[in-house]
Amino acid sequence: METFFPEAPSSGYVQYTESKNDTKISEFLLQGISEDPELQPLIFGLFLSMYLMTLLGNLLIILATISDSHLHTPMYFFLSNLSCVDICFTSTIIPKMLLNIQTQSKAIRYEGCILQIYFFTLFIVLDNFLLAVMAYDRYVAICHPLHYMVIMNPYLCGLLALASWTTSALNSLLQSLMVLRLSFCSNLEIPHFFCELNQVVHHACSDTFLNDLVACLATVILAGSPLTGILYSYSRIVSSIRAISSALGKYKAFSTCASHLSVVSLFYGTSLGVYLSSAVTQNSRSVATASVMYTVVTPMLNPFIYSLRNKDIKSALRKLLWRTPGKGPVDPPQ
Repeated sequence: METFFPEAPSSGYVQYTESKNDTKISEFLLQGISEDPELQPLIFGLFLSMYLMTLLGNLLIILATISDSHLHTPMYFFLSNLSCVDICFTSTIIPKMLLNIQTQSKAIRYEGCILQIYFFTLFIVLDNFLLAVMAYDRYVAICHPLHYMVIMNPYLCGLLALASWTTSALNSLLQSLMVLRLSFCSNLEIPHFFCELNQVVHHACSDTFLNDLVACLATVILAGSPLTGILYSYSRIVSSIRAISSALGKYKAFSTCASHLSVVSLFYGTSLGVYLSSAVTQNSRSVATASVMYTVVTPMLNPFIYSLRNKDIKSALRKLLWRTPGKGPVDPPQ
């Protein structure tokens, strides 16, 4: 016998189908950042602006690295991968959030929530791996400059990118399958603006010990290992820079990794801030607000960091933006 309960977003109940002892959830309710109706237009405009800036900035980086032959190097190959991931990362979250604000709905279907968990986990882990691979690239460029093109050959670059994508996809698949095994109650208000894995798991009625264990191990391995690699690479880079005698030589060596170091600091700094805030405060809404920093702000700022501090990128962007159809690039106005 099947019983259907009607939707009631304002009361926090979700539609579900009950058959004997089995309960099948049809949708979750995302509470968002604020429930204040007067703030919804402001939140909509702010997030739409940041999303469009993220798309435009990262798309320009990708087009610049493709169009300029001088940027067909390992460093810019991984940078274009990072920009692609940032576009996909924000596109997993923001469009659904904007749609819910526009339609004044909090609902997200069960299947959509699982897909959001899968792709969010995929791209957040992939960000970790790409930042670690880029740190290794800078280590080889500074510590072994004469052998850089030999070590960072196209085969190795392709292999590192493929390994990063494959490992991230397998982990995301595992995490999603672990959520599918859970059973949920009928009151499923998620105090977040997207289906965050930890929030969804802790709303389950069934035992979540195995889920927590797998998530913890995945975090230690898939976040700890890249971070360790980044710290090791930069420790060797600092040692090599200190060995350079001239101040100009030190500046040039440091400037080649300054942009990457800024992005790494921003990504891990905001992620650590969200983790610490969730451990200190019990206010889930505050944690959701803090999550905006690494889910939206960081992908938006990455193109600006790389373009403002990188002469090659700025030159490629000028050629791209001032290109005339059929005539190729022209000199921009002074």
